[in-house]
Amino acid sequence: MYNNNNNNNNAKIKVISSSGGNAGLAVTTVARNIPEMDVTVIVPQTTKPIVIQKLKKLGADVTIHGSIWNEADDLARRLVEEAKERGEGSVYVSPYDDPLLWTGHSTVVDEIISHLLDYHNNNDAEKDGSSKQQPEIGAVLASVGGGGLLCGILEGVERNYYSNNDKKSNVVRGTKIVACETEGAASFAASFHASSNNDGEINMIRLKDITSVATSLGALEVTSAVIERSHRHQKRGRETGNGQDVLSYVCTDNEAIDACIQFAADHRILVEPACGASLAPLYSDRLRSRLLQEIDGKDKIIVVEICGGSAVSLDLLEMWKQQLQS
Repeated sequence: MYNNNNNNNNAKIKVISSSGGNAGLAVTTVARNIPEMDVTVIVPQTTKPIVIQKLKKLGADVTIHGSIWNEADDLARRLVEEAKERGEGSVYVSPYDDPLLWTGHSTVVDEIISHLLDYHNNNDAEKDGSSKQQPEIGAVLASVGGGGLLCGILEGVERNYYSNNDKKSNVVRGTKIVACETEGAASFAASFHASSNNDGEINMIRLKDITSVATSLGALEVTSAVIERSHRHQKRGRETGNGQDVLSYVCTDNEAIDACIQFAADHRILVEPACGASLAPLYSDRLRSRLLQEIDGKDKIIVVEICGGSAVSLDLLEMWKQQLQS
């Protein structure tokens, strides 16, 4: 939703966002369908040319600024303030730190639960005519950059847990949320481990730099809301004893890249290392053994949120493969 308060009714409102790639593509995709909007995306120097080309093709004005996303974001915010001072219609759109985005992300949990229940009702219970145990999600794995997606997943799990529909509530009753990052971009892990989940104390930690190949995870600091929501999820698990928890998994760049390569071989889908972070607990022997030990019940379902396929190509995948082997 937007309001153009500019006195010139013919003037377009400018949407300005910062992005490592994917969020900028989303903003541009929406804005190009609204005639009254122009979109500018500020990206850091680490953004791959393939993403910049896609942004421009979609109609965005692209400015490359800064060595990391935070520097690009600073410029985006400054441009919005300068435009407002000139009386121009301009609005800043965060790539992750907005409750509206979190609610949008949360609907993926609704979709997963509906799919699992439909599959159970239409298949499992009809195979031998017996009533089989309904599906339970043991864990949801998701990559964390600034924390927007994870905020949404936590919101969706909480909403369905407190739903009046017992079947939906039972699917997520003991669900563990696994926050996945790479070394050198683990801003969630830094704040999560520095904050106490017993007394609710929040200590936000800001990384000094981003050194991971997974540049689209490169926020120096996550939104504080994701730590608050993680604590709430953990507290509910402690109070009910149902097993709900939040786990922080940090993989190496090599583990993320190897997961991308194996996933492409298994499913013929290309994803970038930022997504490889959430796949690493499945493909890395080190992380997989830990994950299986921490999930209660052998029949529980593991859900992996697969995202981040914009900044990848066959050539890049081959380059990462060579880096892994060197």
